[in-house]
Amino acid sequence: MSATNAAAAERHVSIDAVRGFAVLGILLMNIVGMGLPSFAYLDPTYAGGSTGADLWTWAVNNVLTDGKMRALFTMLFGASAVLIAQRAEGNQPGPAQTHYRRMFWLFVFGMVHAYFLWWGDILVTYAVAGLFIFPFRKLDARVQIGVGVAILAALLTKNAIEANQLIALHDAAAAPGASAAVVKAWQEASQSIIVPPGMKAAELAGFGGGFMDALKARTTMSLLMQLVIAPPDALPEAIGQMFVGMGLFRLGFFTLGWSSRAYLAMIAVGYLIAAPATAWVAMRIYQDGFEPLSLHRWEVWQQVSRPLIALAHASVLLLIVRSGAAQALVDRLAAAGRMAFSNYLMTSIITTLVFCGFGLGLYGKLSRFQELAVVAGVWVFILAWSKPWLARFHYGPFEWAWRSLVRWRPQPFVRRRPGPATAPA
Repeated sequence: MSATNAAAAERHVSIDAVRGFAVLGILLMNIVGMGLPSFAYLDPTYAGGSTGADLWTWAVNNVLTDGKMRALFTMLFGASAVLIAQRAEGNQPGPAQTHYRRMFWLFVFGMVHAYFLWWGDILVTYAVAGLFIFPFRKLDARVQIGVGVAILAALLTKNAIEANQLIALHDAAAAPGASAAVVKAWQEASQSIIVPPGMKAAELAGFGGGFMDALKARTTMSLLMQLVIAPPDALPEAIGQMFVGMGLFRLGFFTLGWSSRAYLAMIAVGYLIAAPATAWVAMRIYQDGFEPLSLHRWEVWQQVSRPLIALAHASVLLLIVRSGAAQALVDRLAAAGRMAFSNYLMTSIITTLVFCGFGLGLYGKLSRFQELAVVAGVWVFILAWSKPWLARFHYGPFEWAWRSLVRWRPQPFVRRRPGPATAPA
């Protein structure tokens, strides 16, 4: 292998390893919504335990993984959009056809995933966001990052203003002599941060029941996610992070194109500035007793630290890949990353069977800390099966299905094994 080819292979390993790390890490937060009533994701006093090991599990995840792994996964999606478009240049289907076919089928997979497996699905959001980013894939890389940062800053500003308006409305409604109109306005607005009575019981009954019970509960949550939460928040955040990912990819961040000093600088920003600031915010949330208005206000400001801590995580792993250390683990992570789509969906299949009533029925029965045992089990599965699978097949099972649907013909799947050597005649 030439030096150029070796470098290219190494760069691809770096992208795959970071993607594998992200698909593992995203489960640390998803597991809460998978195994506990949904609002426990934000508030440990709601379900899952808020003392001792459970509180520390919330705190550490809040600082290091909540939104950070999703941000990294999303930035990598933007990077992949550029990479796949580059590979499609001069081929049939071309870059545009390939991309938009991929987004169509990703949307289909995401809808099935959301309603039958995991209401917190991110694939539908990615498919819609992908429609917006593709025309800008050839912008100057720094412009792409600037656009992404501007979108994220606008989202932060909007959410901060709305949080302050909500506090002002609460204070006005609680003031002596508040008008009926103001009180009604507060009652309507508070539904965005205060869980409706009976919602926890409905989720426990639904996901703890049979298949149709779980389907009904999941449909309710999926509609809430896709129609209420995603359009004003999750979708613009994904678009902004994808723009940043496209720019970082083209600047060589994910392909070991930065100097070690630059990666160390990113680690310093993430771990010495963003992480302590996030820990301070988490402490304020805890000190305020997870009061809904306070929780909502402080959570808004965590949007600032998400991409910075995410990129610090990635920088650590990229330096490990560059050094050649922990090669066995890097290889396993890279294999998991090459099968990230399959592993994301397999995670939902496994956790659905673990938690729902038609499976092991553990929904609502494990504390936040105890759920980490399920996370560890899924991690072991992903790291154990991905590499052997790819030794026998070209793609993960769902990657193969996605690729075949995009090209509208079955793609090569099983790797050919070399035949036995024969003696020369």
